Amino acid sequence: MRYNSSREHHVLEIRSPNHHLLLFLPYLGLVWFGFIEGQSKAKHSMEDGSGGDLVPEAKDGETMDKDLLCPICMQIIKDAFLTSCGHSFCYICIITHLHNKTDCPSCASSLTTNHLYPNFLLDKLLKKTSASQVSKSASPLEQLRLALLQGYQVSVKEVDALLSLLSEKKRKLEQEEAERNMQNLLDFLHFLRKKKIDELNEVQTDIQYIKEDASLVERHRIELYRARDKYLSKMQMHSGELQESKSWFSSSINKDSNDLVFASGKTHAGVPTGNFQYKNADGKSQASSFGAQGKEASSVLTSQHTSQSSLAVIRKKRVQSQFNDLQQCYLQKRRQLVNPLQDHDKTDADFMQREGYSSALSDFQSVLSSFTQYSRLRVIAELRHGEIFHSANIVSSIEFDRDDEIFATADVSRRIKVFNFSTIVNEPPEAHRPVVEIPTRSKLSCLSWNKHTKNHIASSDYEGTVFVWDVNTQQSVMEYEEHEKRVWSVDFSRIEPSMLVSGSDDCKVKIWCTKQESSAINIDMKANICCVKYNPGSSTHVAVGSVDHHIHYYDLRNTSRPLHIFSGHQKTVSYVKFLSNDELASASTDSTLRLWDVKQHLPVRTFRGHTNEKNFVGLSVNSDFLACGSETNEVYSYHKAISKPLTWHRFGTPNVEDSDDDAGSYFISAVCWKSDSPTLLAANSLGTIKVLVLAA
Repeated sequence: MRYNSSREHHVLEIRSPNHHLLLFLPYLGLVWFGFIEGQSKAKHSMEDGSGGDLVPEAKDGETMDKDLLCPICMQIIKDAFLTSCGHSFCYICIITHLHNKTDCPSCASSLTTNHLYPNFLLDKLLKKTSASQVSKSASPLEQLRLALLQGYQVSVKEVDALLSLLSEKKRKLEQEEAERNMQNLLDFLHFLRKKKIDELNEVQTDIQYIKEDASLVERHRIELYRARDKYLSKMQMHSGELQESKSWFSSSINKDSNDLVFASGKTHAGVPTGNFQYKNADGKSQASSFGAQGKEASSVLTSQHTSQSSLAVIRKKRVQSQFNDLQQCYLQKRRQLVNPLQDHDKTDADFMQREGYSSALSDFQSVLSSFTQYSRLRVIAELRHGEIFHSANIVSSIEFDRDDEIFATADVSRRIKVFNFSTIVNEPPEAHRPVVEIPTRSKLSCLSWNKHTKNHIASSDYEGTVFVWDVNTQQSVMEYEEHEKRVWSVDFSRIEPSMLVSGSDDCKVKIWCTKQESSAINIDMKANICCVKYNPGSSTHVAVGSVDHHIHYYDLRNTSRPLHIFSGHQKTVSYVKFLSNDELASASTDSTLRLWDVKQHLPVRTFRGHTNEKNFVGLSVNSDFLACGSETNEVYSYHKAISKPLTWHRFGTPNVEDSDDDAGSYFISAVCWKSDSPTLLAANSLGTIKVLVLAA
């Protein structure tokens, strides 16, 4: 027999009768094996009373399936070919095998392509098995469809019965579907009704709050008007008394003058008349001065009323522009008052009788007053920090000292500069010189004054070093070099003045004590640290912001895991600052500020308006306001209860004709509020520092 590698040639070139016998004998064995196995199953099923079904059990089915697998690819055999040693394989599998080896994959007998023969019987069995498996796995409906397609004979009567059954089934399914749809609709309407009733109850409750508060405010307003009218009446009465005094005084003077002149004519010995005229005139001027004072007071009140009216219009416009936020703030405060005071109604009633307002209304009045009284940031002083257009002028940090008398700046020019605030505000620009200047080894990133030791200030730099400086001696008190990369932030504890915290690009937060040379606590994190801050009311709680977009709030008594992780920012958290013991503000390069409740572990508000996508633009807070920079070279101010900016101020761009820098690349780099004051320090990337104050 001549060998040809194609399958067709294999089929055509089988000539020897012995080859046919070789093909027949294995399959005769397979048929007898199946028959005997089936008879055995039938016998056992008859014996145990399970009926005469010859359906093989799952185990036997699995065995049968394994027998139909190709030993090479372990899949159902396709295009079965038989070897001279009696094993069957997929044609492609065995041919590929024999291209590399010359043995049987099953028994390792010597084998070449000349010993391969098509296995028609196995192919036929495989096709039947495959069709049977498809039939078994098909749904009853699919089986019926296949039977009809294959020519299964049914009578008209059977078709009518089948159609009747299908029609009944269809009606039942449609009924069930309609019932489900109705139930879903009914459930939705009940839920909607409940929700709207809850909303209606809430609105009615809010209306009742508003009605009560409006009544209180109206009563208080009437009292104020009465007090004003009483004051005006008093002033008018005083003015009328002055007028009467003036007329009586004038007539008295004239009468006395006439009598004196008549007497002098008789006796020819009197004072010249001119003296009495002068006295009379003097008397008139005195009376006129009293009247003028009354008119002046009245005119002052009138002008004040006019200016207050115009101011009221301006404030009304501000309220309307931020009405939604103010409404949310009022309702939130008013609703929060209800639950805590349900068990203390008498206390609340006594408070309202004593103060006139509920605590919620009083809080909101404070918010509304502080929000509407300011509309702009006014420049009261300006300081040029360095040479114009020099990249080393970028002020990275600016901080007031404990008493707000001096402030320090840190920049990339490797110097800490300390200025007297009073001098900057009250003296001419030529007097704006630092009172202390401390050179450092590396570019500076952050400053923090010790709130107990007035002359101590901490700094962090790009080399990973944390210093504690004595401003008076201009010498370092402590130097810590454990960080392996740039330190972005450092902060002194307000409660424990010897403790400070730092965060670095080496993904470590370190707690230092000025009484020892090494770190006291080390916290390993998975991301670069950009900012750290002690809680002002605790020496054991620290907030940490990092490039993982989160704020990790730690209790230093257990640093194995954060007390809470605040999530919400979409990019790097660049700053964290505490407004109070329970309120934390954060800034991110996603152009937002966020306010968090660290006691309840809840987000409070998100502030949007400024632009911050890549630079550190500063963040500063006080009890009511937040301030931050923008990459538009503007400084923004927010009220903590309002999500939109309160006001903003743009730094002027100097003449850039001789500069290679793009004027649009300037940005605010640092900000700092003066404690409990509307005064703000702001610095930009050109080294310009401005003293700004919130103004009406």
